[in-house]
Amino acid sequence: MGLFDRIRSDDDPRVAFFGIDGVPYSLIADNEDRFENLTAIAESGAGGAIDSIVPPESSACWPSLTTGVNPGQTGVYGFQDREVGSAETYVPMGTDVQATRLWDRVQSAGRDATVMNVPVTFPPQRDVQRMVSGFLSPGVEKAAYPDEIRETLQDSDYRIDVNAKLGHNDDKTEFIEDAHETLEKRFDAFRQYIEADDWDLFFGVFMTTDRVNHFLFEDYEKDGEYKEAFLEFYEKVDDYLGQLREMLADDVTMVVASDHGFTTLDHEVHCNEWLREEGWLSYDADEPEELGDLDESTKAYSLIPGRFYVNLDDREANGSVPEDDYEDVRADLKAKLEAWEGPDGRPVAERVVTKEEAFRGDHDDIAPDLVVIPNHGFDLKAGFKGSSDVFGVGPRNGMHSFDNACLFVDDDGARISDVDLYDIAPTLLSLLSVEYDRTEFDGSSLV
Repeated sequence: MGLFDRIRSDDDPRVAFFGIDGVPYSLIADNEDRFENLTAIAESGAGGAIDSIVPPESSACWPSLTTGVNPGQTGVYGFQDREVGSAETYVPMGTDVQATRLWDRVQSAGRDATVMNVPVTFPPQRDVQRMVSGFLSPGVEKAAYPDEIRETLQDSDYRIDVNAKLGHNDDKTEFIEDAHETLEKRFDAFRQYIEADDWDLFFGVFMTTDRVNHFLFEDYEKDGEYKEAFLEFYEKVDDYLGQLREMLADDVTMVVASDHGFTTLDHEVHCNEWLREEGWLSYDADEPEELGDLDESTKAYSLIPGRFYVNLDDREANGSVPEDDYEDVRADLKAKLEAWEGPDGRPVAERVVTKEEAFRGDHDDIAPDLVVIPNHGFDLKAGFKGSSDVFGVGPRNGMHSFDNACLFVDDDGARISDVDLYDIAPTLLSLLSVEYDRTEFDGSSLV
């Protein structure tokens, strides 16, 4: 019995959640012999494929996963959001998340939470037991609370994220080594604070999986040069999850999930260039770089990933589409997006979703008018710098997918069928026996 077991004095159930960013369920299901620990959780409890959210982008997904509500309530739609009535855009941080986080509900119930490496949580909250912010944090020195954990992590060379620039090299050896080192540091930190803290909810995220997928996923799916290195990396992920599972006391339920799926990237799709060529967008500047460079004849523009905005008068900084024309213009754009074909003749869009279908809440005033969920292989980009081609290639060979995210619950009472990301937060609260109003969530408990 370790220190963690000795200091517990109540009978409340506990949960340890481990995020594995961007891991598709099919990867685990198709390689059960290599990923024995996740397979064991599925066999003793439940495991399966789940849907992500609209749009399936990590900056939007993690706020929704940790609150149980859609971007219309979290106020975060992607890596870059826009100001209302302005040409200014910003990168959403933790303070931009407007909905109640899972760990805040736990703390309000008189319980304790340790939160480590969750994307879009910077700056770290000071009203939880312990927090180390994840993706988008500038570094450990500013991302960790309290001071003691900051010093400990700095001394151990803890990393917020992998060096993704190494993945741009043709030779991926250095990138793979860096990914392993980052993963090892994350595991060491999780292991240390699982044992050291008297927590009711431990919530930690492995982000390196997403990075490896971006640069090696095609190798896995198409038997490329780095397929074995890819699988060996995931064997280490599975081994670490197994070790963490062994550390947990009997009253702790382990849950593992990803925020979106992954697939091979065939084409980088430059959406604003397509809008320009189709006559929907034009620029004032010779070398456009930002939203403010659109001229007043622009009828629509795009932000990543696959978000399309009508350039509406009185809503946009240089709005040109009158309110009375909005529905017709949006319907026309939706039809064109649905008919859009790639170089191989395949439709770019698997479906096109309106904002009314995808978003609802007090913060839907910056919601995109349309969101394209692309078919596998079409990675939707939306820079404003001029691009000579609509379809291109870049250093990445893997892309996010709406479908085929994963969820594993080490509880034989769990069900995983017709599930999406919004179901995770109420499920964790149910496992913790923390009371909540079901109407506050877009999902429902799976136990």
